Amino acid sequence: MKRRKGIQTLEARQEPWDFVIIGGGATGLGCAVEAAARGYDTLLLEMHDFAKATSSRSTKLVHGGVRYLEQGNISLVIEALDERSILQENAPHLVRSLSFVVPNYKWWEGPYYGIGMKVYDLLAGRQNLGRSEHLNREETLNHLPTIDPEGLRGGGLYYDGQFDDARMAVNMAQTAAEQGGVLLNYMKVTDLTKTNGVVDGVVAECQETGTEFEIEARSVINATGIFTDTVRHMDDPAAPSTLRPSRGTHIVLDKSFLPGESAIMIPKTDDGRVLFAIPWNDRVVVGTTEAEVDEVSLEPKPGHDELKFLIEHAQRYLVNDPGPEDVLSIFAGIRPLVAPPNGTNADTAEISREHQLNISDSGLVTISGGKWTTYRKMAEDTINEAALDAELEERPSTTRHLNLHGWHEHPEKYGDLAPYGSDALALQQLMDEEPELADPLDDRLPICGAQGGWAVRHEMAQTAAEQGGVLLNYMKVTDLTKT
Repeated sequence: MKRRKGIQTLEARQEPWDFVIIGGGATGLGCAVEAAARGYDTLLLEMHDFAKATSSRSTKLVHGGVRYLEQGNISLVIEALDERSILQENAPHLVRSLSFVVPNYKWWEGPYYGIGMKVYDLLAGRQNLGRSEHLNREETLNHLPTIDPEGLRGGGLYYDGQFDDARMAVNMAQTAAEQGGVLLNYMKVTDLTKTNGVVDGVVAECQETGTEFEIEARSVINATGIFTDTVRHMDDPAAPSTLRPSRGTHIVLDKSFLPGESAIMIPKTDDGRVLFAIPWNDRVVVGTTEAEVDEVSLEPKPGHDELKFLIEHAQRYLVNDPGPEDVLSIFAGIRPLVAPPNGTNADTAEISREHQLNISDSGLVTISGGKWTTYRKMAEDTINEAALDAELEERPSTTRHLNLHGWHEHPEKYGDLAPYGSDALALQQLMDEEPELADPLDDRLPICGAQGGWAVRHEMAQTAAEQGGVLLNYMKVTDLTKT
């Protein structure tokens, strides 16, 4: 995956692309994989790093969404569980099963949450990652040795998926390129072009050289996440806003606060949200919050109240009482939630995570909402409708059984390099040939020089922040500096 080669292909292009996809997060990359795998001429343009915004700031879960059961959104749970299974099959080097424990402190919590877990098992069917079960007090403490034991009655155990969002995004970009797509980061779309009122391309500017490109397309797909309305207003300045963005913040703690291999799921916080404490990269990620925001940005700043909320809940459940001084790092992302119909002023925590597909009168295709777990289904729906609208040849989806770049049947054999899957052997050989490349880039980061070089040579990394498979995202969830 070479950026320079992509630029050359773009410059030499004489015919319109079948699809120009704006946005290089989970949704846009999913659309690029979907379109390219069907054989359509596909170009993706991302104004910054791939997965720069929301897609690299998740809770690192591929899950059906236990919370959605309580909301009665059974169809979303079923769809997400199906997509979870597909992801685990297509990217076993990035997706793994993780055990979750719901601690019970009240007499009714065991049977209440136990019923929900059994329904979750039932909906997953043969795709289940493990059967849920009731844990007594001792078993709960074995799974969660640092959980507050005072008043603890027991717990509920269930299984869901965990994944590396940053590596997933990089591998999706590589997969799209291998299928014949062209993907360019640091290429910002500044306008749409129209002929007789119909969108027929984009104007894009290279963020490195300032060079402007006018690019023709049979269909333009707006998959820009939190910037969805910005692109829609390029099409129609009077278009109403469609998003209700909310900020989700996570804190990162030392592994000693949750030394086991199980995660904690807190089913109902003071504000009615679900909260997780999850083992990740030899650290613990606690999150997330739900704070409605008026403006979106690439680098959202977490609010003081959010940090206080996370620390207080961590103290409530963990015996070691983590304080502000124990927070190793903080990361926040903005969810591109689709606003409820009829102007309903629902709390953002209650807004559906289902996706919404819209085709404007001028032909701009916009895909919004959704979540990481369902990116493939979102992309399939989008390309189906976009191809029909653009009168392109109908071609069936193949991504349900398409292995993502890096697929390996036994990635665990590569140890710390397991997330690289089939690329791990080449990385190891590089370190064997040049031993100094095996040294960490920083004592506080689990990234070595070979990974940085690999990112530059093979993963289109343009800045130090991207090296190591979007290195910045490793920095967010390990140590580096306190924020």
